Amino acid sequence: MRRLGATRHAPRPMLIQRHSAFTRLWHWINAICLAILLMSGLQIFNAHPALYWGQDSSFDAPALSIGAMRTDDGALRGITRIGDLRFDTTGVLGVSGPLADRERRAFPAWATLPGPRWLSMGRQWHFLAGWAFAPLLVAYLVYLVASGQLRRRLLPRRDEWPRLGHVVIEHLRLRFPRGEEARHYNLLQKLAYLMVLFVVAPLVVLTGLTMSPTMDAAWPWLLDVFGGRQSARTLHFLAAAALLAFFVVHLLLVLVSGVGNNLRSMITGRYALPPDHALPKKKETRDDASH
Repeated sequence: MRRLGATRHAPRPMLIQRHSAFTRLWHWINAICLAILLMSGLQIFNAHPALYWGQDSSFDAPALSIGAMRTDDGALRGITRIGDLRFDTTGVLGVSGPLADRERRAFPAWATLPGPRWLSMGRQWHFLAGWAFAPLLVAYLVYLVASGQLRRRLLPRRDEWPRLGHVVIEHLRLRFPRGEEARHYNLLQKLAYLMVLFVVAPLVVLTGLTMSPTMDAAWPWLLDVFGGRQSARTLHFLAAAALLAFFVVHLLLVLVSGVGNNLRSMITGRYALPPDHALPKKKETRDDASH
């Protein structure tokens, strides 16, 4: 009996095919496009670091602005305004650079493409990535519907809703599904992907088109839908910020839930299902905590 107990091992994880080749290719191309769009977009924003509502700019009352001011001792301080609220964001927003060589800049140089101050090229990079991102988004949405992936993998089932609170708590505790449960997206993942794919990403594309005079001439109704060019610019900025927040949370969850396994599934398509139970029982708790 002792020998049998000594030879017991935890069940080996089972490899499954999780992502199709189309999904994997789409994922990596879009990751590159979104990185370029974000960083070149910050370059464009830096040229006029303020947002407004309506058709025209109201310079005296921006909805958001990121600027700088000099104090009585001559030092530069970064000031971010949201409505009537004002925050000192020196070193992050408004003013950045080495302490001995601070400079006015809404977003720091390391966060912008293609260089510290190159608006014209930044716009070209932004448009190039945007015209790749928009058709790929449409193609992926069509693929989800036509292949049945939307219904099978992303649309929530009625029996999942009562467990939403439990799923949220488990994620906050960094405890992730194992065994058969890990084969499918949970309700929280489904809601996040549906929101990003069918609300936030299309909003980024449509508000971007609304800021183009050429597209306004072809589709003047876009200005009416979004309440003017300046409102579209503000919504474009907010939607991009939502995409960035999703990307950061997504990356953190990939890291804490098994970076090697997750990367392999998005490169080769193969994903190792963590076993439901590991032996001995005490080791199961440690494995769960480290997964």
